Amino acid sequence: MAWILLTFAGLLEVVWAYSMKLSQGFTKLVPSAVTIVTMIASFALLSISMRSLPLGTAYTVWTGIGAVGAFVVGLLVLGEPANTLRIVAALLIVVGLVLMKMAS
Repeated sequence: MAWILLTFAGLLEVVWAYSMKLSQGFTKLVPSAVTIVTMIASFALLSISMRSLPLGTAYTVWTGIGAVGAFVVGLLVLGEPANTLRIVAALLIVVGLVLMKMAS
């Protein structure tokens, strides 16, 4: 169950990062509210998952899901540039996440 909660926490991190971008520095009400609510939910789920997962594992997986997810949203939704080095970097993060899961 902890891994499921941690996965949802990571996905919520992607949502709040994207909505923070849309908030334009917290000047737009709805994206700002979405950012705050999803941040709180993400942190709450992370903290619950940490009851049974090691700190290093939980935090690394949470930030990894958020980082790779935000990268993908940036590419697909925001039209950010994709080059070989950025894609390789994202793939290395994914490999690190898989290894972290295997190690625990």
